[in-house]
Amino acid sequence: MTAGSVAVIGAGVIGASVAYHLARRGWRDIVLLDRAAAPGEGSTGRATGGFRAQYATATNVRLSLLAREKLLCFAQETGVDPGYDQVGYLWLAMSDAELATLREGQRVQHAEGLHEATELDPSGAAQINPAVSLEGIVGGVFCPTDGYIRPLRILEGYLRAAERLGVVVRWGVEATGLVRRPDGSVAAVETSAERLDVDAVVNAAGPWAAQVAAWAGLDLPVVPLRRQAAATIPCDLLPPRMPMTIWAGDGFHLRVRDGRVLLLQPSPGVPGCPYDAGVDSAWIAAVEAAAHRRVPALRAAAIDRAACWGGLYEMSPDRHAILGAMPHCPNLYLVNGSSGHGVMHAPALGQLLAEIMSDGRATTLDAGPLRPSRFAEGALHPVSGLL
Repeated sequence: MTAGSVAVIGAGVIGASVAYHLARRGWRDIVLLDRAAAPGEGSTGRATGGFRAQYATATNVRLSLLAREKLLCFAQETGVDPGYDQVGYLWLAMSDAELATLREGQRVQHAEGLHEATELDPSGAAQINPAVSLEGIVGGVFCPTDGYIRPLRILEGYLRAAERLGVVVRWGVEATGLVRRPDGSVAAVETSAERLDVDAVVNAAGPWAAQVAAWAGLDLPVVPLRRQAAATIPCDLLPPRMPMTIWAGDGFHLRVRDGRVLLLQPSPGVPGCPYDAGVDSAWIAAVEAAAHRRVPALRAAAIDRAACWGGLYEMSPDRHAILGAMPHCPNLYLVNGSSGHGVMHAPALGQLLAEIMSDGRATTLDAGPLRPSRFAEGALHPVSGLL
C-alpha cells in the first residue's frame, strides 16, 4: 500500500519499534505520541530485563527467536548496545507434574529449532547455579542462549533510529480520542495539543490499550495488572552473570542486576493499579522468605525497600500478544496484550506489524495465531506454567 501518515499511540519500546520498522518500510509522516514527559516513564522503564525463548507455545518461541536474531544485530542497526547477555534461564521443578510441564514445553521448543534447551537432573541444576538449595528439587531445564537485555537501551536505540528516519516523537502529548468516518475507519486522533488527521493509527498504549479501542466504540480484552519487584541492598553474594533462576511451581525467580539481587514472584495483581502505588509489605516479606529458603546466601542481604518498585503488565485472556488490524476498524492496528513479554518481543512485534500494515500480512513468520479476531473465534492459546 502507499505509505501515509500514521499516529502511534504510546512511545514505549513496542511503539518505538513499530515506528522505526514502519519508517524502514518507507512510511512517512509518522508521529509517535506519549503523554509522559520523557522516554522510559511507563512500563518499559519498569521491566526487569529478562529474555527467553523457553515458552510452551510455538508462537511465543518463534517470536523470541526472531527477536533474538534482531537483538544480535541491534547495535549495528541502531547504534545502541541492547545489553543482550546470554547467561541462560534455569527453570526448577519441585514435583513430577512441574517437571512434566517443563518437558512438554521443551518438546515445543525443540520442534521450533531451540535445540540448545536441555533437561537437567538436580546435580546438573546445581552445576548451573551452585547457590540454589536443592531441597525438594526433582529436576529442571536450561537454555544457555536465554539471558538479559537492557529495556531502556532498546527503547533508546529504536527512538534514535526512528528519528533519523524522520519519525516525529511528541513527548507530553496525550491522545484523548479517535474520530471515525462513516465506514468505521479512523480519520483523526484527538490529542491534548491538537487534532491529527491520519491514514492509520497504531495502538501501542500498553496497559491503557483497551481505552484507546473504546474511543472507537470497540472492545479490546486487555487489562492492566500490577507486578512488583523487590531489590536487596548492594551486595556481591551472587555472581553478576548468574542465570535467571525460576521455580516453575509458584513462579518465584531472581537475578542480579546492577549489584543488587532482584526478587520476583507473581501475586494477585490489582487491575488498573497506578505505577506509583507502594510495594506491598506482605508481598516483600513473602518473597524475602522464599529467597532465604531457596538461596541460603541471601540470608545475609537485607531488602532495600526504597529500591523496590511496581509496574504494569498488559494482560490478554490467553497471555499472548494481539497483533493486527482491529475488527470493524481496518486502519486501527493493535500491538497489545504481550502479558509481560513486551520488551523481549518488541523487536519482533514491531517488524511484524510493519509487514502487516505494508503488505497486508506478516511475511517473516505466521502472525495469524496472534490475530485480534481469535477471541471471538474461540481460538485462544493454551495457558501453561511456562508462559
